[in-house]
Amino acid sequence: MPSTPVTVLHVDDDTGLARLVQRALGRRGYAVERVSTAEEGLARLAHGGVDVIVLDHFLPTGTGLDMLAVLQETPSPPPVVYVTASGEAAVAVAALKAGAADYVSKSVGEEFLALLESAIDQSLEKARLAAARDRAEREMREAKERAEVLLHEVNHRVANSLALVAALVHMQSKGVADPSAQEALREMQARIMAIAGVHRRLYNSDDVRSVEISEYLGSLLGDLEATMKASGHAATVKLAARPVRVPTDKAVSIGVVVTELVTNAFKYAYPTTGGGEIRVRFDEVADGKVALSVEDDGIGWRGDGPAKGTGMGSRIVAAMARGLGSEVAYPGRAGCCVSLEFEV
Repeated sequence: MPSTPVTVLHVDDDTGLARLVQRALGRRGYAVERVSTAEEGLARLAHGGVDVIVLDHFLPTGTGLDMLAVLQETPSPPPVVYVTASGEAAVAVAALKAGAADYVSKSVGEEFLALLESAIDQSLEKARLAAARDRAEREMREAKERAEVLLHEVNHRVANSLALVAALVHMQSKGVADPSAQEALREMQARIMAIAGVHRRLYNSDDVRSVEISEYLGSLLGDLEATMKASGHAATVKLAARPVRVPTDKAVSIGVVVTELVTNAFKYAYPTTGGGEIRVRFDEVADGKVALSVEDDGIGWRGDGPAKGTGMGSRIVAAMARGLGSEVAYPGRAGCCVSLEFEV
């Protein structure tokens, strides 16, 4: 027996059957309220406090299906047990399709009352489970939204912290007299800013799990080109990238790889002419697979022989490529072209 009385709204114009239902359900601890028409039922429902509806098919001003249609437009209506005459299977099916939780064939015997009680119990249990599911889904959505807000804030703080570190590295480079040390610190600053750029994108993104790579690379290359030209390099960077969303961890690796390769091209590709073109491409080559390439028309390098400078950039690119599940390739063509293929 329910600890708190459950209110049953019985919509039926059969006075004799209504008394039988009221007595039977009363013994189970249910509080039964009876009305004769759908209009009266909807008016009572508007006052609230109804836990389940027992709805007869034939009513003085229409059928129970008409009331079901109205209930479908009502926010969070109580479950409905539909009562039909014996043999009206088509009506029962129509009622279930219209939103009834269960149905019972009407009779005057004890079997009908037992089936009605069972249908009410099951409908209430279904409603309870559905409410618990909806509550759990709502709580999960709210928790997800809170986590996303926190994650956006974390990315904002990380981006700011990395920018601060990059600024400190820049200040340190100004206080170093050794040109090679200054160059190493400037390269370190560029790497830090490449990673900070990913977190800045995540802060402004609706989906913190991935980064739209064409926008990210466009911003990264714009900053990188301005920095290199301010250092006296004259090359020009061109980007051709598909608007592909890339997982965050892979976007970081891509940013570091592009930073290293473009920086090397600025420094070593055009030693005599002073300037030229550096092309960065990011394309989808197959379902779930992409190709990244950086190429120039300079003096050329195929990855063999001693690396220019300290070789740190080449080691970083190789390490990032392994992290992406790829290997660095040098397609044979004029100038230098470095490419990687990997899955996203």
